Amino acid sequence: MSTSINSISIHRHKAHYLPLDSVRGLAASCVVVHHFVISAAFVAIFPNKAWIDVAFFHNAWLFVDLFFVLSGIVISLNYTRSDFGAFSFRDFVVRRLARIYPLHVVTLAAALMFRLLKLGVVAFGLLQVMPAEMQVNNVYSFFVNVFLLHALGFVDYLSWNAPSWSISAEFYTYLIFGVVLVFAQWRRNVRIVYVLSALLMLASALIMVFVMRRTSIDFHYAFGIVRCVFSFFLGVLTVRIVASLPEQVSPAIQTIVQFGSVAAAIVVMSLVAMMPQISFVAPFIFAALLGSLMAFPNRVLPNILSIRPLVWLGKRSYSIYMVHSLVLMLFEYFVRAVGTKKLQGIDGLAPGLAGTGLLLVFLAAVFVVSNLTYLHVEIPGSKAVLRFFNRAPAEKLASAHGGAISQ
Repeated sequence: MSTSINSISIHRHKAHYLPLDSVRGLAASCVVVHHFVISAAFVAIFPNKAWIDVAFFHNAWLFVDLFFVLSGIVISLNYTRSDFGAFSFRDFVVRRLARIYPLHVVTLAAALMFRLLKLGVVAFGLLQVMPAEMQVNNVYSFFVNVFLLHALGFVDYLSWNAPSWSISAEFYTYLIFGVVLVFAQWRRNVRIVYVLSALLMLASALIMVFVMRRTSIDFHYAFGIVRCVFSFFLGVLTVRIVASLPEQVSPAIQTIVQFGSVAAAIVVMSLVAMMPQISFVAPFIFAALLGSLMAFPNRVLPNILSIRPLVWLGKRSYSIYMVHSLVLMLFEYFVRAVGTKKLQGIDGLAPGLAGTGLLLVFLAAVFVVSNLTYLHVEIPGSKAVLRFFNRAPAEKLASAHGGAISQ
């Protein structure tokens, strides 16, 4: 196992990340289904959603914490191993901005343009007045979104491209990690990174429970950064734990740990609505799953996760996550235009057929749009930011990708 860990620690060997990419893609897709299932418009029109109307998808918001854990893992691998001792805080921030900001700005601009377009057609009498997608899509919340402040308590509501709150939380958590690494590098001791990570985890847990009085990890605009810090630095510690595992672990135990983590995650996500407190356990389960995929790369599960369609999904996971809310908004207008009776009539053929059919079309649309944004916004946008700050754009970008949802 030592060989696999050493190869993983060299973050430029991207092949070892394929299962992690795929997990991220699957998790992002589940978040897409989650928002479809809980959409107020679809709940009203499709009372019978059949197989998709299950607790797992209702609680798939928990996958955001998987993104945070994975972000901590990948960032830690990139900067505490081969790059430790040569860390530049400026370059680190530039790389993070290059990775997350272009797509964030484009999706925010798309939400603004749609808002202005709708106001225009209503003003000219082409449409009747319809409720805003977000009642608080105003000038103040727009600029809060521009500066990625919407998970830091500057607003007490979701606005514009709502899922981007987690990108806000991640970006400022990156800055905290950068400060930690600068201090550890100054002290010339990488162990300081893990000590401070443990302290930050403990502090964020205490804040959530005793200061914020949270009974669940389900919060976002109300200082969602605290939630991110907890899971992100758990990911950092996961890297250290994986590196300290014994070299010889039974293949049977490896498989049990991997599939057991998957089963545990499904159970927790199915029960969290009835037992909100167990949501605090989810990041540890995600850490066990992701850590086992790194530590035991030659088992059945990593091989399944390395198939081409899942890897394709993983590469576009950031786009999937960032564009799906806008696509969902367009679908909500579509179903209102078609009318409830026509759509519900399809259920006469088979219960849940209308909702399931629309979900499949919705997922296909999200994948198509995300592929376009991946190719024409993410990649060129990242290169443009790197060029602007005099970074080598193409080759460096692959090794610089580090966020969980934003990788």
